[in-house]
Amino acid sequence: MNNNDMPTIELDYPIIRGTGDKAKEIKEFTLRRPMGGDLRGQSLIDISMAKVDALAVVLPRISNPVIHEHEVKNMDAADLMDVGLTIASFFTKAKHQLQAETAAIPTV
Repeated sequence: MNNNDMPTIELDYPIIRGTGDKAKEIKEFTLRRPMGGDLRGQSLIDISMAKVDALAVVLPRISNPVIHEHEVKNMDAADLMDVGLTIASFFTKAKHQLQAETAAIPTV
């Protein structure tokens, strides 16, 4: 696996897990490339569109540390969109990503 297969998500608004003295801030987590079983029961279109309910099911299956469903639903909108776009990027084949990157390079 390369770094593109396990990107790190850095949160602008950390997730607070627990309460009181035992509260822990999660400021970042990694995602692994989902396999078919990780996506079971979900529509690829819904995941690609960053629909919250779909992300809330898939994210706990592919995040480290595990981000739980209720934590996903309480995430800041910008952080959640970043997660959604990152997950959606897994659905593009490498050759298409390379073509898009090459097309985006300005010619002089």
